[in-house]
Amino acid sequence: MNWLPDLLFLDIETTGASHINDRITEVALIKIQDGEVTSWQSLINPEVPVPRNITNLTGITDAMVADAPTFKEIAAELYSHLEGAVMVAHNSRFDYGFLKAEYKRMGGTLRLRTICTVKLSRKLYPLAKGHSLDAIMQRHGLSTTARHRGMGDVQLMLDFLEAAKQDLGSVAVLEAIAEQMRGPALPASLDASFLERIKDVPGVYIFFDEGGSPLYVGKSIKLRTRVLNHFASDHTTHTEMEMALKIRKVEWRETAGELGALLLESELVKQLRPAYNRQLRSKKKLYAIRLADRLNQIPWVKVITTQDFDPTDFEYLYGIWKSKKAANEVIRNLADEFQLCSKLLGLEAGKGVCFSFQVQKCTGVCVGQEKHELHHLRLRNALVAHKLKGWPYKGRVGIREVNPETGKTEVHLFEHWCHLDTVASDGDMEEALNAKYELEFDLDAYRLIVKALGRAEDIIEFGYRESRDLMEFAA
Repeated sequence: MNWLPDLLFLDIETTGASHINDRITEVALIKIQDGEVTSWQSLINPEVPVPRNITNLTGITDAMVADAPTFKEIAAELYSHLEGAVMVAHNSRFDYGFLKAEYKRMGGTLRLRTICTVKLSRKLYPLAKGHSLDAIMQRHGLSTTARHRGMGDVQLMLDFLEAAKQDLGSVAVLEAIAEQMRGPALPASLDASFLERIKDVPGVYIFFDEGGSPLYVGKSIKLRTRVLNHFASDHTTHTEMEMALKIRKVEWRETAGELGALLLESELVKQLRPAYNRQLRSKKKLYAIRLADRLNQIPWVKVITTQDFDPTDFEYLYGIWKSKKAANEVIRNLADEFQLCSKLLGLEAGKGVCFSFQVQKCTGVCVGQEKHELHHLRLRNALVAHKLKGWPYKGRVGIREVNPETGKTEVHLFEHWCHLDTVASDGDMEEALNAKYELEFDLDAYRLIVKALGRAEDIIEFGYRESRDLMEFAA
């Protein structure tokens, strides 16, 4: 181990996967400092029962931790090892999250630089199929008699680095470690205090320049990681580097899940019009075909803009196209392919027989050789490939998102493919359900809602059931 820099290798065992609801049952570490190696470990009384599945995995039972110290009792001694160290863990976000949560419950703040051996494995062995400790053990022929115990897993991390050194050389391993230690290169003028507050949760972030103008709006299911990626040294484009150098302030808004982040991103980009957002920035003028709902409404089809959409009238809408010319071209092609009357379709003005009939491309509805009802039906069948999906519900619906780690709950309200609101409490829900919203079609929201309704597992249909029984916001 004398070839490694000063590092602290740590592993914890817990009662579960959530640092909010679960507790630590064991901590073990090996610390390398100034060439000296020290180790420390302790079982911890989690002050909650150890679930049976955790006991089956780790071997740690309620009886084993009953007389062990609580985290509060070992916190000072543990901190003496952690202070100023660079912590190495396998999936460091998990271990670091639990440690920070425990110190926070005591009113303290833990701040450490971390290195993740999962990331090291991916960096050193990019073609490998797996990077779990079990996969690493199999790949390098490692073994232990204490898998899923603190010191056993700590030793496995060290054994992995030693095996990688023998395989790839110490230079490659040390360079991979140094790359993680360097971390993001924040601009000197950017207040870095936000790093202590931003979390790896779903949400939207906003970058501002020196004058307070928005530069960029982005979304991620891991806010902290995504924001820091913007300051990485390996920018793929000049534009990314240019923007990173201009950032003076970072703001963010947490959401319960990915759908909430997508909806909020689309809304904020249109509202703020950031300089570096190329997509979603404005409501583009798009076009669709509106089919007449009555036979005496001539022409039977009309090209309209999305600004003229009536979201409640999707039964008669087809599209969408980027230009009026493209929409009209579709109408012409359908007229030729399905022998439709160019006059009824508005492609030809005047009275009498249409030109298409004269060249035998119309079945003669304009001269009484085909009934209008049949011709209209054939027109609808011709357009079916371009049909916009009709609203499948009777009134408003909601999609509930719950973040199992933070407990944050949101319900996104939709009606006729329009995003009405996102609410996060029972009171807001009651207010939203009684509110009257102006339905305004937005293509980006339409696409998001179509996908979301297709895969959502928790859809509230307010048109059928009492809404007050369906809120169930987390306490």
